[in-house]
Amino acid sequence: MSAKRLLDIDFGASGGKCFAGTFEGDKFEMQEVHRFAHEGVSFFAPDASGELTERTYWDDIYLYDNIIKGLQAYRRDVADTLDSIGIDTWGADGQFVTADGDILGKVYCYRDHRLDDMIDQVKSKIDPKRVYEITGIHFQPFNLSNQMLWFMQNRKGILPAGATYLPVPSLFYYYLGGIKKVDSSWASVTQLMDAATKQWSPEMLEALGIPEDVMPEIVAPGTAVGELLKPIADMVDLNQAQLTAVGSHDTASAFAAAPVENVDEALIISSGTWSIIGKLVPEAITNEAAMNYGLSNEGGIGNVRLLKNCMGTWLVQELIRDWRVQDGKETSWKDLDQETVDAPAFTAFLDVDDASFYNPSSMEEAVIEFCKKTGQEVPATRGTFLRVVYESLAMKYRMIKEQLKEVSGKDSKVVNIVGGGTKNIMLNQYTADALGIPVKAGPEEGTAVGNFMVQAVGLGIIPNIEAAQPIIKNSFPITEYQPQDTAAWDKAYKRYLEVTAE
Repeated sequence: MSAKRLLDIDFGASGGKCFAGTFEGDKFEMQEVHRFAHEGVSFFAPDASGELTERTYWDDIYLYDNIIKGLQAYRRDVADTLDSIGIDTWGADGQFVTADGDILGKVYCYRDHRLDDMIDQVKSKIDPKRVYEITGIHFQPFNLSNQMLWFMQNRKGILPAGATYLPVPSLFYYYLGGIKKVDSSWASVTQLMDAATKQWSPEMLEALGIPEDVMPEIVAPGTAVGELLKPIADMVDLNQAQLTAVGSHDTASAFAAAPVENVDEALIISSGTWSIIGKLVPEAITNEAAMNYGLSNEGGIGNVRLLKNCMGTWLVQELIRDWRVQDGKETSWKDLDQETVDAPAFTAFLDVDDASFYNPSSMEEAVIEFCKKTGQEVPATRGTFLRVVYESLAMKYRMIKEQLKEVSGKDSKVVNIVGGGTKNIMLNQYTADALGIPVKAGPEEGTAVGNFMVQAVGLGIIPNIEAAQPIIKNSFPITEYQPQDTAAWDKAYKRYLEVTAE
């Protein structure tokens, strides 16, 4: 067959990337064409009562401008025609667009403090068990259910007739193609979608006071939803490429890229700013044990991702930012890596999901305070800080693995790690050691790979997502880690459970 050329637009919580992918015969190749950093930006403004409040926003115009730069780079470096574009993003946030095409305001960042007590507000509107029965989604501060309830309680007066709420990926599909739709993988994480029907839950919307007509249409991953607007195509000197709904929640795309050999035996970790640990199951599991463990049932590509979110290398990123401010310069990763290797093992453990680590003014101080509060030794060096984080993450993975086994009835015998964390040799080895099973790390750009494979299904290049597995295995290196010194980790795990139970 003739070559099919695709573009992946991948926005994470700390950076964005654009990749070009080419399918030709039984070969697949991808290349990076554009990359940039971004982060939430904080402002301070008085509210109606005069109280000064912090507001954290994303710069959606900056992100859109980088999509244009990615399209220009594709045209310059790859080809003058393009068959499809797919967009994936983090799994929270969005904004209303009016019937006249105006964006109603800035796009709040999910770490914004307006959401600090919104879980309790949602629970006061509808029984938590009922929420879990309907949606299969655990309560998290960033859930769209919390964000929409906050808006309806505090800003509903500015909502004009005919407005539509566009989740973050939908916002960029709208900017590129005037499209007001969202795929089911992203909709599934909102705590507003019925896990059984894969449509917005009338019961959830009514309970939270959300008008049904503001919600966008939900479509299946792989659906052709429109095409690149002609003025944009002309501006970047390309054709009006198809816009394809992918697994637009980046975790859905990442899980689709895991080269799993046996679904029942595989634990999948999408490793990055967040660590998302889960198993692929045929249907949502919404029993009491799953709810009590805080597991979520997120929409996948022909399956359900039974998983748990935990804060991943966010803690490391914030420690690095603290040290950059203290030093007035970038910290040398080479030096830090050596300090981490040389640091003593198991000096302290963190519950990486403790609320104090979610958005502290200083991550270093947050770690110090947690160690003091739990009667543990405070890290003496920067390398020890990082080792404590990595060891704690690995222990958290083990705990979640055991919870998933109990709920699904299926143990994991291998870990597939995808995403940027595949480059973290220490964390990957610690994961193998803590869990006592082999780790297979790769592909590194898992989200982009999964994005491409769903586009390929939508274009008819491959018949289904299962057909992507041999393509992925033949196209990307996979690094294996074997467990070492498991007895020491088993002993340390008991102390980890004691510390994190407090």
